[in-house]
Amino acid sequence: MKKICLTVLMVCAWGNASYALDREQQHGKELLGTLCGRCHAVGQTGRSPHVDAPPFRTLGDSKLYDNDFAARLEEGLSTIHPDMPTFRFSREDAEAAVNYLKSIQGHKQPK
Repeated sequence: MKKICLTVLMVCAWGNASYALDREQQHGKELLGTLCGRCHAVGQTGRSPHVDAPPFRTLGDSKLYDNDFAARLEEGLSTIHPDMPTFRFSREDAEAAVNYLKSIQGHKQPK
């Protein structure tokens, strides 16, 4: 019986391993949830609370893999959207946020 339970636990852990976040990514997720979660869906699923705010999982590679994105977060990310405040991130926070965002790209909302 112990062997079966251990096997089941290992299979479950292995199945979720691809979605496990490292410490830095978890920090990025928490940071974005606090700062941005009022308007944006910051997770792998879910709708954005603000109708005009895109879910972060749909930002796409072009924006996130731009070498300047983390630097723009540090300098103060702002947009022309009137509801969006300007945010300034420390270097560590900017890197954590970008690494988390990269980890969730392409995850679709379940139907």
